[in-house]
Amino acid sequence: MKRFSGLLSAAILAAGLALAAPAMAQQQQPAPPSVKQSSPAAIGYAKEILAMKNVASMYAGAVPGIVEKTKTGLLQQYLNYQKDLDEVAVIVAKANAGREKEIGEGMAQIYASEFSEQELKDLVVFYKSPLGQKLLNSEPKAINESLNYMQQWAQQFGVIVAGQFKAEMKKRGKDI
Repeated sequence: MKRFSGLLSAAILAAGLALAAPAMAQQQQPAPPSVKQSSPAAIGYAKEILAMKNVASMYAGAVPGIVEKTKTGLLQQYLNYQKDLDEVAVIVAKANAGREKEIGEGMAQIYASEFSEQELKDLVVFYKSPLGQKLLNSEPKAINESLNYMQQWAQQFGVIVAGQFKAEMKKRGKDI
């Protein structure tokens, strides 16, 4: 489960970092995505579902990661300022500590806009059931093993495709 969370954390952090570079260059905050407003109860159910899924672990390191990525980008431009940028990174990280919770709030809004209040309530009941608990506990492992299988399959298939390329090129009198 930790490995799955790590993979998702890396994916989300990478997406966040990719978005941070243009924002850093423009020195303006991007507008948050528009999401349909939902009832407080729907948002509450969505938050409960996200908590049961331990989604916060995916973005827990977002603030320090983006601060570090921004510092690294600035260091590439301003090599002489390493000491200052290291010190400023600590200040900026402290000033923005806790902002990753905005991700959770946004995710809850998205869930609440995708599902009705009753559907979210039913999902909470499901996730509290024995089968729901099994899904919460087993799904990360199943996804991780599925990702590993896909990687192995792709490697094996790549060998087959490379062999087909070689055979077709040989027919043309070109050994590769």
